[in-house]
Amino acid sequence: MKLKKRWGLAVTLAVMVSIVTACGGNGGSNGNNSNNTANATNKPAETAAAQETASGSGDGDKKITLGFSQVGAESGWRTANTKSIQESAKEAGFDLKFSDAQQKQENQIKAIRSFIQQKVDVIAFSPVVESGWDTVLKEAKDAGIPVILTDRAVDSADTSLYKTFIGSDFIEEGKKAGQWLVDQYKDTQEDVNIVELQGTTGSAPANDRKAGFQDTIASNPKLKIIASQTGDFTRAKGKEVMQAFLKAHKDIDVLYAHNDDMALGAIQAIEAAGLVPGKDIIIISVDAVKDGMQAAADGKINFIVECNPLLGPQLMEAAQAVVAGKEIDARIVTNETTFTSEQAKEALPSRQY
Repeated sequence: MKLKKRWGLAVTLAVMVSIVTACGGNGGSNGNNSNNTANATNKPAETAAAQETASGSGDGDKKITLGFSQVGAESGWRTANTKSIQESAKEAGFDLKFSDAQQKQENQIKAIRSFIQQKVDVIAFSPVVESGWDTVLKEAKDAGIPVILTDRAVDSADTSLYKTFIGSDFIEEGKKAGQWLVDQYKDTQEDVNIVELQGTTGSAPANDRKAGFQDTIASNPKLKIIASQTGDFTRAKGKEVMQAFLKAHKDIDVLYAHNDDMALGAIQAIEAAGLVPGKDIIIISVDAVKDGMQAAADGKINFIVECNPLLGPQLMEAAQAVVAGKEIDARIVTNETTFTSEQAKEALPSRQY
């Protein structure tokens, strides 16, 4: 009997030691304990992941903070662009810090410096103008904050100051507009007088859309730009400048507007002068926002080159990649098309912007 009691006591003690050792394996801090290692290895993967998320130590649980400085709200295109960025940031779970520059470069520089002070994860912006960014972008680089350009580029020799530029090829847009005009007047024997409504002076789309258009129409010496002036991408300014064009020139054949809003303002001026837009004056525009597409469907705009404003999804994807330390393309071009009046009529019912 004494032998049986001693054997039973030994078994009981062995079980107790085993239990104590197992409990110590989950919370112990001694990395040399072989029992700790064994228990960590056998722990279910979902439990380990849950504990990592709860502790805030995992890379995937950190919400990305994106500081974005928008040009302003000068057009229907810009409104659609802002909406795309805000909705895409919300869908991606980003903390978006949004700033409206009201078309002033100094406001954007202040916003970028504010984002740096707030230690955001990524800075993105659509530059009001091309030049004058090196100093503030170097400040962001020195702070270790990656920068993404959207819609518009900057004129900087140091391309290391930003990770990528997401947007349209503005020179190509100008070329498409010019090529359509060249095709329309390929057999003309008379001079074709063109007036041009430029975008904001110094901005990338204004510079490039002008250059692409001019380079292309140069193939036909009969196509002549007789007046060119900025309309600041706004409908009101487009109307005002077109009124001045009509007073100064009685023989305008074509209007080339760098965006739909300026074209729509010009249409008001043309109609007020007793002329028929799309017939008395051929109109070419860039953007293809809903109001512009409607004017094209109505025959008031003859040709529109698309500039897609829905850049939000591409921006969020690029931001996630740079935060994760991944390499991305230095130039991401959006896919775009063109519309004649008939094509605009067909596309309008399903147009998202």
